[in-house]
Amino acid sequence: MLESKLAYWNFGQYQVVFTNGCFDLLHIGHLHTLQEAADLGDILIVGVNTDASVKRLKGESRPLNSETNRATILAALHCVDYVILFDEDTPYKLIQKIQPDILVKGGDYEKSQIVGADLVEQKGGQVHIIPLIPDISTTQLINKSQK
Repeated sequence: MLESKLAYWNFGQYQVVFTNGCFDLLHIGHLHTLQEAADLGDILIVGVNTDASVKRLKGESRPLNSETNRATILAALHCVDYVILFDEDTPYKLIQKIQPDILVKGGDYEKSQIVGADLVEQKGGQVHIIPLIPDISTTQLINKSQK
């Protein structure tokens, strides 16, 4: 199904934007990044780490929300056009498949750390880093809730 949507979007010359993450506890920082990403193009695709992938990346106590819940919440946002789960530790294969025009990550990354930046730039696309909202992160929220 993704392939047919991509073909349609490419045929219509839509600017496809891609971002990804765990989105374990959706917070204002995530919303800010997603809205800014959506404003950069026509279609926003969000890659979401599966539960197994989050566990490998963040530890046995994560995720707090299931992949189904995380994907459903993201899909309900007006700025998000398509959500896709991926099981790998990075979205590299997904970025190869989607071939977005614009790749977006939050300000906790430097361009050299952004997986898939090479793919996007090789085809003439852009990589954008959205500044973070200070003192907002999933880890901070989890730590605060445990006090």
